Amino acid sequence: MAVAVKVVIAGGFGVGKTTLVGALSEIEVLRTEEVMTVASQDVDHLTGTEPKTTTTVAMDVGRITLPVTRAELAYDVQVMLFGTPGQDRFWFMWDDLTRGALGAIVLADTRRLKDCFPAVEYFEVEDIPFLVAVNHFEGAEPYPVPDVQQALRLAPGVPVLTCDARDRSSARDVLIELVTHAHQRAST
Repeated sequence: MAVAVKVVIAGGFGVGKTTLVGALSEIEVLRTEEVMTVASQDVDHLTGTEPKTTTTVAMDVGRITLPVTRAELAYDVQVMLFGTPGQDRFWFMWDDLTRGALGAIVLADTRRLKDCFPAVEYFEVEDIPFLVAVNHFEGAEPYPVPDVQQALRLAPGVPVLTCDARDRSSARDVLIELVTHAHQRAST
């Protein structure tokens, strides 16, 4: 028996959403990345992402299967992963991408923490369970989790953890934490 759920990966531009989906997915990821052009320089906020040459223009889609065993019942949870585009001009797609989602992972970069505020606000307003995963970047200040939680003004109970979006094990820990958080919220 298998159960399918949807999880959204969101956050600012260049924070590692595509990388996280790729690290988690057991299937080839559907990527909608395009080469960035000079036309986007006046439209998109690109400060701090200068080495980046491509951008997601619709979504990334992947899948991971998590085995679950409870008492005498064993089943698989197939988690469909939907990575959102990070630029403001693509936010019109978020309602469709999040419809029916179990929850969301908001990726954050402490060098550009303000870039994740729109995603945090979106999930708070829509009352979608979410957590914040601070992605590790070389040269980024390793702020303590309580400092990040305070800086983001998160409601009590919203999990914050650190991760390396390139590392499958780290990404999986974030996903499991989200599924646990969403389940606990639904149980109350």
